[in-house]
Amino acid sequence: MSSIQRPLWQNPVEASAPCRIDSGGTWDIKAMALPFERIDPVTVNVALNLRTSVLISPYKKGWVKISSRGFSHSEAFPKDKIPFDSSFGLFFAAVSYFGFHGMEIHISSESPVKSALGGSSVALVALIKALSKINVRQGERDMSPGEILHLAYHLEDGIGGGNCGLQDHAAAVYGGVHLWRWHPGHRTKPLERTSLLDRKRQKEMSKRLLVAYSGKAHVSAATNRNWIRDFHSAQTREGWLQVNEIVHRMALAVKKQDWQGAAGLLQEEMSIRREITPEALIPVTSKLIDQAEALGCGARFAGAGAGGALWALGQLEDIRKLRKIWEDTLYPVKDAMILDCQIDPLGAR
Repeated sequence: MSSIQRPLWQNPVEASAPCRIDSGGTWDIKAMALPFERIDPVTVNVALNLRTSVLISPYKKGWVKISSRGFSHSEAFPKDKIPFDSSFGLFFAAVSYFGFHGMEIHISSESPVKSALGGSSVALVALIKALSKINVRQGERDMSPGEILHLAYHLEDGIGGGNCGLQDHAAAVYGGVHLWRWHPGHRTKPLERTSLLDRKRQKEMSKRLLVAYSGKAHVSAATNRNWIRDFHSAQTREGWLQVNEIVHRMALAVKKQDWQGAAGLLQEEMSIRREITPEALIPVTSKLIDQAEALGCGARFAGAGAGGALWALGQLEDIRKLRKIWEDTLYPVKDAMILDCQIDPLGAR
């Protein structure tokens, strides 16, 4: 490992990446997608300008220190004893991959901690982008977006013990609004990205989006394991297959800017999710989704739900009405809030 303490004294390194909302999530996990590549597993994700930032500054030689806004403690270890099983183990693993030390990493996010908007995956993409900038300073070539995505996914999947999805990293790397096709069995093309909206049309979609935080922190690992278990045992498989078909149509509606059609498809997906993933809803998010649907909007929990954030899509006037209703509903809930955000056309930078 090489010390980068001295170069950082004059020029600390920064990078950031956007979080995301999604439709069809969990199909990006190979444990589900691989046996069913014949049905073309897909997700749609939308990057949001609630960015997670990484600042790398100098620290004592031979050591690596990591801290994050929203976490009560930092962690610092000598370079030959950095752990991969601590609170920041995933990020220490990224540092180990690049072989650096003599650095302090601080992570901060504009979205609430553990809000199901991409969390650790977004932070990891931002960190890899920052570490790759250090490589460039040392005369090495820059990493391409595809290389950052590949490394981020395999680091998180490996350190986490498997069953990690790709879409959180994908939105963080590329930004924008995309349809993603997941074909992990394809040797040369395990994923395919299709842009659904240009920047002008992303602004139009932003006007029709509403994103909120439920006030309850979310942890996805156990939830995803349960969903995959039920899929593998065929208990919920038919519902998941229906979700995939809906998301294919959702992508077409978004591309055509058929906002009412997209909202209706989001309602269809949510109807099936209530049956196959009931634990993804808590009382407040269930109420907020009901309120959205009563106005003709579609709404869905972000990520694996069980708290965290949720989002709605609808016609302009319906979204305006819904914002006031959600504000009133969330007002008495501790830490809950409307998240003021737009679609972010840019990925990691």
